[in-house]
Amino acid sequence: MDDEILALKRNGTWTLVPRPQSHNVVGCRWIFKVKPSQDGSIERHKAHLVAQGFSQVPGLDFGNTFSPVVRPATVRLILSLAVASGWRLHQLDVNNAFLHGFLNKEVYME
Repeated sequence: MDDEILALKRNGTWTLVPRPQSHNVVGCRWIFKVKPSQDGSIERHKAHLVAQGFSQVPGLDFGNTFSPVVRPATVRLILSLAVASGWRLHQLDVNNAFLHGFLNKEVYME
């Protein structure tokens, strides 16, 4: 949890303000996962602070939403190309991934 909070602060994810009375305030919760190593033992414990988006009001808190994801067929195609071409494969685990975009509406979370 400390690592997650430090990463959020380092990236300037939020600004601490008094709770507004005239805006919808989105809740949050911690999500905990255990990351296993290849041999099945525990590699590390992961914690993520997430917003409870179900409490947002369409048109008030957000407009359109879009989340780009890769199709499994695309991953299989790239892996097949790598194997057929003899390419070396590497795996990367990103600790904190942030989109550095700007919101055009204010969103408050507690």
